[in-house]
Amino acid sequence: MTLQNTKNLKKQVAPYEKSTTKDSVLQIINTLVPFFALWYLAYISLSVSYWLALLPIIFAAGFLIRTFIIFHDCTHHSFFKSRRANRIVGTLTGVLTLFPFDQWGHEHSVHHATSGNLDKRGTGDIWTLTVEEYLAAPLKTRLWYRFYRNPLVMFGLGPIFQFLLKNRFNRKGARKKEVLNTYLTNVILVALIGLLCWALGWQTFLLIQGSIFMISGAAGIWLFYVQHTFEDSYFEEDKDWEYVKAAVEGSSFYKLPKLMQWLTGNIGFHHVHHLSPRVPNYKLEEAHNNTLPLQHVPTVTLATSLRSLRFRLWDEERKNFVSFKDVKELAKKNMTLQVKTER
Repeated sequence: MTLQNTKNLKKQVAPYEKSTTKDSVLQIINTLVPFFALWYLAYISLSVSYWLALLPIIFAAGFLIRTFIIFHDCTHHSFFKSRRANRIVGTLTGVLTLFPFDQWGHEHSVHHATSGNLDKRGTGDIWTLTVEEYLAAPLKTRLWYRFYRNPLVMFGLGPIFQFLLKNRFNRKGARKKEVLNTYLTNVILVALIGLLCWALGWQTFLLIQGSIFMISGAAGIWLFYVQHTFEDSYFEEDKDWEYVKAAVEGSSFYKLPKLMQWLTGNIGFHHVHHLSPRVPNYKLEEAHNNTLPLQHVPTVTLATSLRSLRFRLWDEERKNFVSFKDVKELAKKNMTLQVKTER
C-alpha cells in the first residue's frame, strides 16, 4: 500500500467520523432498556427455575456487549460530539461493564497505536510470541504461555482476571484524573452491588449477574481475539510497521449474522474501526460498504473463525499464525536437516 493510497483511504473514511446525537441517544435507549428489562425477566424467571432464567440471561449478556461498545466509543470520544457527554456516559456504562473509563481508554489508545508492532507489544493486546521467541524462551515461560493461550483459560478465567481483578487497580504512572476515575468506578460498583445483594439476596444476584458477566466476558474476549488472531494477520518490526496496514491487514472483518452484528455494535467491522477510531459504531458498516478498498480486507465468518483457536504463535518468516503442533513439526524437520548436513 503506497503513501498516496494510505492518504486516499483515510480521506474516504473521513466523512463517517462525525457522530449523530439522535442516533447515539437512540442506541442508548435500545440497548439499556432491553438490558434492564431482560435482567428483571431473569429475576422473575429464577423463582421458577434457573434454566428458565437462562434465556433472558443469554440475551442480557448480548445487550451488555452492546453496552460495552457504547462505552468503547465514548473512550474514543466518537459517540458524542461533546467530550463531557462522552465522559459521563462512558463512566456510567463503564460501571455496568466493569471498566474504568480513563484507565481502559488509555490502554486501548496504546493498543490502537501499536497493534501489529512486534517491538511495542504488551499493552491492551493479547500476549503473542513469535516462533523464534517461543523456542528461545525458558521452559517456565513456554509453559506459562501455553497455559495463557489455552481456550479454557483465555475465555474462562480471562474475564475473571480482566474485569474483577486487573480493572480494579490503577496502572503504574497513572495521572490523577485516571486514578480518581478508577476509584469512583469502584465505589459506585461496591454501592450498587451491595444494594442489589441486600434487596435481592446475594445468591440471586450472583446467579443472574454472574452468569451475564461470564457469558458476555467470554464473548467479548473472543471478539477481540478473533479480530486480531487470524492466519494471515499483520505483524512487523517497528522500522517496517505502518499504521494503515496494521489497521486494514491486521484487523479482520468479522462477518456475523445480522442479529449478532447488531448486538455486538458492528465491532466486526474492526478494520474500519482501527483505520479510524473516530467513526461511531453505527456508521462502521456504512463506511465499509462505501469504501471499496475496505471490502477486500481479511474476512472471517462465524464458521471460519473457529480455526483461530489453533493459532498460537506468529511466524515472522512465513508471515502467518501457526499452532504449537506446527512449531513442533518444524523443529523436527530442522533437526533432521541439521543431522543430514552434519553427515
